[in-house]
Formats: sequence, structure tokens, C-alpha cells
Amino acid sequence: FFFRGNKLSLNFSTSAAGSILVEIQDTSGNPLPGFAQNDCAPVFGDNIDRTVTWEGGGDMQALEGKAVQLRFILKDADLYSFRFQK
Repeated sequence: FFFRGNKLSLNFSTSAAGSILVEIQDTSGNPLPGFAQNDCAPVFGDNIDRTVTWEGGGDMQALEGKAVQLRFILKDADLYSFRFQK
């Protein structure tokens, strides 16, 4: 899909041992540089608007308007919604 914005926010809940990782991929399913699963800071807790971050800042502005795929890696977690925002 295509998105507008420069940050990704999640509405989620995890157990104490759970987490969520997000990987941004190209349309072939390959991780984009700086947005791989291993670059993502684990998201955990219970929050309705937590911003996902990647090592090196993960400037999503450069991806705005380009076709991408999202891969969510959930470990004992529930993901209710996500949104891109400025």
C-alpha cells in the first residue's frame, strides 16, 4: 500500500513477556534498509498510540508515497490498529 506521514503508530496490548516488531518491506517482501525486523525497537505494554522506532531513526518520510508492505511480528500480543501520521 501507499501511505502519507512520517511515523507509524500502534494501538496494542502485550503480556509482560510479549512484544511487537514491525518490518517495512518492498513489494517483493524484502526488508527495506533501516526498517528490518532487527532494526525495530520492540514495542510492549498496553497503549493506544505508541510510535514505532527503528535504529538510526528510521526516517519514514523518504518512504511516503512509495508502495510498501508491513510485516508485524507479534509475541504474545494483540494488535488492534495502526496508522501513519505526521
